[in-house]
Amino acid sequence: MTAAQQQPETHKSDQTGKGFNLFYLTWPIFLEIFLFMMMGMADTFMLSELSDNAVSGVGAANQYLHIAILILEVIGNGASIVVAQYIGSRKFFEASRISALAVTLNLIIGLIISAVFVAVGGQMLTTLNLQGEILEYAKSYLAIVGGGIFLQAIINSLAAIIRVHGFTKEAMLVSLGMNIIHIIGNYALIFGNFGMPQLGVQGAAISSVISRAIAIVVFFWLLYRIMAVRIEFKHYFSLSKAHISQILKIGVPSALEQVMYQSCQIMFLFYATFLGEASMAARQYAANISMFIYLFALAIGVGTSIIVGRMVGAGHPQVAYLRVWNSVRSASIATLVMIAFIVILREPLMSIFTNDPEVIRLGANVLLLSIVLETGRTINIIIVNSLRASGDAKFPLWIGMFTMVGMSVPLGYLFVFKLDMGLAGIWFAIAADEWLRAVIMALRWRSRSWEKHALVRADSGEAVVTSH
Repeated sequence: MTAAQQQPETHKSDQTGKGFNLFYLTWPIFLEIFLFMMMGMADTFMLSELSDNAVSGVGAANQYLHIAILILEVIGNGASIVVAQYIGSRKFFEASRISALAVTLNLIIGLIISAVFVAVGGQMLTTLNLQGEILEYAKSYLAIVGGGIFLQAIINSLAAIIRVHGFTKEAMLVSLGMNIIHIIGNYALIFGNFGMPQLGVQGAAISSVISRAIAIVVFFWLLYRIMAVRIEFKHYFSLSKAHISQILKIGVPSALEQVMYQSCQIMFLFYATFLGEASMAARQYAANISMFIYLFALAIGVGTSIIVGRMVGAGHPQVAYLRVWNSVRSASIATLVMIAFIVILREPLMSIFTNDPEVIRLGANVLLLSIVLETGRTINIIIVNSLRASGDAKFPLWIGMFTMVGMSVPLGYLFVFKLDMGLAGIWFAIAADEWLRAVIMALRWRSRSWEKHALVRADSGEAVVTSH
């Protein structure tokens, strides 16, 4: 029996995506993202036992690591959308070739980024105005995790391909195993349990690298079980110019937009360094808690993009159009529920991470602003993901250049340094960007201009070679 024949009935019912159930796709994605967040939370919680400075140092290093991961998503995101459209048009051989290509390209890029972190990571961190113990913690963490970032490069490609084939539950289970290994590794290496050396921040970094290496092995095993047309070994070395062009057409704008966003976050981190160590720690803790507010939106956004990609590839734009508005409504309701929960429990939640009353006060104050920030972010997450899945990836990039770089960063400077709003000024600046983009993206989806950006013709499955 072939892998294709072994696919669950839900997937076989309609390869185009019309028969896909959003809940079926989304709940494993929700758990996977939740587990990924818990991986970061585990580091934060365990390192907070060492000191707030350890948390701040790792948080600063993660700003660069997040940018690296977003660069790696150039290939992973681009390939997943192209694969989704080919699957929608029932061209499974091309989907297999593109999947192999994505793994190879991401590994090459990952090795280059790893080399950069090892060579100049320390100098990169000094530009953030970090000093003393915080700087040393950040350097230690970035050298180890950054040096092994090529492992995450492979994971990005494999996980994206597996999800877009509809096997979101299986990808989630691998993430669960990776998190369990990571937490056990943290417990052993940060604090010196199970006869292991007590390594502190370095232990958290080593645990992260080991868990990713193990996950890669399992992801490869899974990939070869779920592909309708299995990847041949030679395909990893077959670099098709046409397929690379399709991947980059989606991946480059998508990643650049995300890199811009994270670069703005680095600027806001830079602003926070002038507010003192308490503000830096509060920012990190509040950001970790806030991730749980938009967790549902992230999961629904990814699930919706899988369906939109398949429906565009199959020639069903009207179904895609309506699916997105339904997803926006569902995600917004979930976000409002989470905001209410976080706001009510903001001080006890902050107290999980620190006993410092000033850090708790600062963090609790900015969590109150979630109602302003997260509602706009939710709309963006759903519609931007859907625009990319339709092939319309450049539009969010151009708008982001204006709202993120041109508006939110200067606003942050004005609010923090001129109006003395402190940490709240950073939150308001980010919220202004999120809401302006949300309105523009909603108008773009309503205009249906995205329909002309499909990468694959629904009738033949051939690549669309015209540029937009």
